[in-house]
Amino acid sequence: MLPQNSQLIPTRSSRPEHSPNALDPVIVRRVLDLRAERDQCAEIIHWRLSQEGIVVSISSVKRVLRRHGMSKYSKWKKWHQYPVRPMPEKPGFLVEIDAVHEGAPDDRLSAYALIDVCSRWGYAEPVLRVNSRQTSRFLHEARHIAPFPFRTIQTDHGSEFSKWFTKIAIHDGMSHRHTRVRTPTDNGHVERFIRTLQDECLHKIPRDFKVWQKEIPGFIRYYNTERPHMGINFKTPIQIIEAVPSY
Repeated sequence: MLPQNSQLIPTRSSRPEHSPNALDPVIVRRVLDLRAERDQCAEIIHWRLSQEGIVVSISSVKRVLRRHGMSKYSKWKKWHQYPVRPMPEKPGFLVEIDAVHEGAPDDRLSAYALIDVCSRWGYAEPVLRVNSRQTSRFLHEARHIAPFPFRTIQTDHGSEFSKWFTKIAIHDGMSHRHTRVRTPTDNGHVERFIRTLQDECLHKIPRDFKVWQKEIPGFIRYYNTERPHMGINFKTPIQIIEAVPSY
């Protein structure tokens, strides 16, 4: 309870009235003038300021435009969301898929490749064309053959892994996540599997679709049941699957 006739003393903010690092108002005005002049992007405005001898960072130019509601965002740009990458603690928790192409565009052979990150169990199949429908068919076949269910599928942003493929995966009880744009290492396990497939199989046989159909299944059986893998302590994928129950 305050004494009668007493008055509250307002608390003054400790924030300085003027920031010592604030951009010169003259520069701010010039940034806004250049934007209004030709509606150019921050990078062009930054370059034009440098030509005028005005030293300012590109981030400061963007900040000025943002604070004044003049930022430019492309209506064509796709903003990608990247769900958390699941830990591959058990077979099927994280399965990577990609496509491999051999030969010139007018004489090309293609194949899909899939690998389970936990067990290193792999599967591959030659195809005449690569598209979202073929990808879905390949995934269906891999799920039928795999000795464990798939939980999360990870791919790059290729057209064969489009929204249509995502819908099919979700309908079949799986989630589909994409790798980060221009980050091939995110799908490093299937990339390594593809190199092994090429070095130990495809590059040792004629580049012929029927030959691929005949030889790839035999290599996949060897890869999963006989070939030791350094990444899993020289065990085979089947040994890991038998030792680590799937979910």
